[in-house]
Amino acid sequence: MAASKHTKRMRAAARSTPEEDPEFQIAPMIDILLVLLIFFMSISSSEVLQTNQAVILPIAKDAKPPEKDAKGQTIINVLWNTIANAGSMDVDEKKFEDPGQLASVLEPKVRSNPAMRVLIRADRNVRYEYLRSIMVASANAGVANVTFSVVDKEMAAPATAPAP
Repeated sequence: MAASKHTKRMRAAARSTPEEDPEFQIAPMIDILLVLLIFFMSISSSEVLQTNQAVILPIAKDAKPPEKDAKGQTIINVLWNTIANAGSMDVDEKKFEDPGQLASVLEPKVRSNPAMRVLIRADRNVRYEYLRSIMVASANAGVANVTFSVVDKEMAAPATAPAP
């Protein structure tokens, strides 16, 4: 009988204690958010690092938006020095003067991904002969898809108004 009174008290005590709401743990949530932030920053920074802000892209009124699927893309930034009348290229953060040097950079990439494309971001002052030599070097490396980067009229820098 004593045992049954003891179990009745235990059941009553178990029923009478209200359940506490679980507490929200903020520290694990912050850890997860920081990991996601680092992940997305590392993915997006590779594309941003390949663009050169010194390149002033030409304007094309019929420009199409860039493709979202840019797997296997190599960006070539082409600068033109009007004083020296010479061009230079940036590929994978390396500077090249001669377009013939591109084959050594592009051939291994084409071997690993035959569907790779080259995106040429050429300054609007670059001479056609220099661009042509870049395209020939890309073709000699086995690149079958060459795309040019341009801006639309609306995206171009606004023209300055004359002073009154």
